[in-house]
Amino acid sequence: MHDSSPSLDSLLLLTETHPLSVQVAPNTVEQTDQFAARPLQPSLRSQSSNHSGANQIVQPFAYDVPRSSEQSQKVEELHQTLERHRGDRQLLILQDFPDPDALSSAWTYKLIAQKYDIQCEMVYAGTLSHQENVALVKLTNLPVQRLTPQVLKSRDLSKYQGCALLDNQGTTSQLLPSVQQAGIPITVVIDHHSMQGDLNAEFVDIRPYTRATATILTQYLQAGLLKLDSNTSEHVKCATALMHGLRSDTNALRQAGEEDFLAAAYLSRFYDAQLLNAVLQSSRSRQVMDVIERALKNRIVQNNFSIAGVGYLRYDDRDAIPQAADFLVTEENVHTAVVYGIVHDEDEELEVVVGSLRTDKLTLDPDEFIKEAFGQDAQGRFFGGGRSQAGGFEIPLGFLSGFTESSEYAKMKWGVFDAQVKQKLLRLVNPDQHYPNG
Repeated sequence: MHDSSPSLDSLLLLTETHPLSVQVAPNTVEQTDQFAARPLQPSLRSQSSNHSGANQIVQPFAYDVPRSSEQSQKVEELHQTLERHRGDRQLLILQDFPDPDALSSAWTYKLIAQKYDIQCEMVYAGTLSHQENVALVKLTNLPVQRLTPQVLKSRDLSKYQGCALLDNQGTTSQLLPSVQQAGIPITVVIDHHSMQGDLNAEFVDIRPYTRATATILTQYLQAGLLKLDSNTSEHVKCATALMHGLRSDTNALRQAGEEDFLAAAYLSRFYDAQLLNAVLQSSRSRQVMDVIERALKNRIVQNNFSIAGVGYLRYDDRDAIPQAADFLVTEENVHTAVVYGIVHDEDEELEVVVGSLRTDKLTLDPDEFIKEAFGQDAQGRFFGGGRSQAGGFEIPLGFLSGFTESSEYAKMKWGVFDAQVKQKLLRLVNPDQHYPNG
């Protein structure tokens, strides 16, 4: 992401300084009718920081004028929800392997919640293995911590009055079952993935049509739930993380929609371009390069789909799978890539088939494709899902899970799961070709 141009900065400064007094030439009235018909939403009212009870009016930015009534309603609902929980302590639960969108969104929610005296702890159960995620956390001092299910069970969870799910709906977190068993209610869910099932939460803002959860959180900022200050280091770093999250989930803004560009325009006034560049220039590890090499060697291409199994991976290297999918989809005459492997968790003695899908085909719905390919478990939970142009799946090996010193057995086990995954994918890729059930 480059620095914003002087013309953009000048426009944003002008519209913020004079939000209601911008003069419109007579011959442009027709083009601006859509904005004239959508006036600024009522100002958000919140308690002042000194708790005196006086209402403080927070004015929205002028380029928030096109915000829909549904979005404004969500902003007000979140404000009211946070007010009801003023002074609480919450767990912010991220997916087991959080990406920049999840990390930045959770950090933004944490900063917003602080304005309501709500203390939040950002936690995830898996690992940060993608080099950009590691760099983002280190360079910005992003306040997130790994919390395994075993450690969580040993903690006193009675100090938490609620939890929030950011960029997930609980289906990709090992922590949520233990949190729910402890009787901690789900207070907030904010996500941009398709609905994964019924959610019993106090506040839900799920927008499958929005390309990044970071966009949703930025809209909360634009609406006045928190006023960013370019002189506050934490705000600048959080804005940089949001820009990275928005950028990563929109393919460097190439797949961005209008609301994403508006969010980026807002963040351009606060983020640190040099810091973002340092995050983006982090190098791939040798392990990631090895997995990409395996994907290239093992791929099969049918009907413009590239499908590759990469064998066994260490738990800490599982982020190499989506990176390999990102690489394969760039091949000529390929519009969709699926890469998968068996990830071994030595701590848990568990093995899981993990896969990622990337596509440039606008008519292919990753969420629908993955759910149709792999179905549901015994509890009715899908093994995977997706969003616009990307998706993923996780399938536990169950009884066959576990480490063995026999290389022959490991090779045989991989052969079985490799064939099964390919069969389920090829049944959709080549529907006219017969693939037996089972």
